[in-house]
Amino acid sequence: MKATKLREHTDEELQQVHDDVSKELMETKIRQGWSDGAEQPLKVRTLRRDLARVKTVITQRELNKDD
Repeated sequence: MKATKLREHTDEELQQVHDDVSKELMETKIRQGWSDGAEQPLKVRTLRRDLARVKTVITQRELNKDD
């Protein structure tokens, strides 16, 4: 997920993306805990980075609103 694509979303859509990625990350971590974790070793890292991108865009918007 690219930051440029995220910036095109509305605030409500960004919050929905944040919730979806958070939920998927949690489910992936649980699945990896139950199994050997070798199924998708990079999935957790990509989800964490996607979540960080979403949070960054949300924070930037909040800071721009204050100006």
